[in-house]
Amino acid sequence: MEKDLKYYMSLKYPVTIETEEDGTFFISYPDLLGCFSCGDTIEEALVMGEDARKAWTITALEKNVFIPKPRSIESCPDNYKIHLPKSLYRQLALQSAREHTSMNQYCVYLLSKGVVMDSIK
Repeated sequence: MEKDLKYYMSLKYPVTIETEEDGTFFISYPDLLGCFSCGDTIEEALVMGEDARKAWTITALEKNVFIPKPRSIESCPDNYKIHLPKSLYRQLALQSAREHTSMNQYCVYLLSKGVVMDSIK
């Protein structure tokens, strides 16, 4: 069975998101070498990342380049280091204190909320 664009876009590839010094967000797909993008917000970076993944996949299919399957969830790390602008760190720290939770737990909540909302679309 020949796999097409629709098949590859249906796969869930792990992504990494990093905050750049200028406050933009850099997104990459570690399983897809050279597939990356950025955005002014995390939401924009995710949208731009999907556009980049689609373009990367189309090019790989046209050039008959091997497209790896996504890593399994078991092979993904359970922690991730992220560099934040000081202003964003301060906002997260203040909000997590208002919610009477750790900043780590609050960030996990925000990220999970975004992932769930994205999967509903």
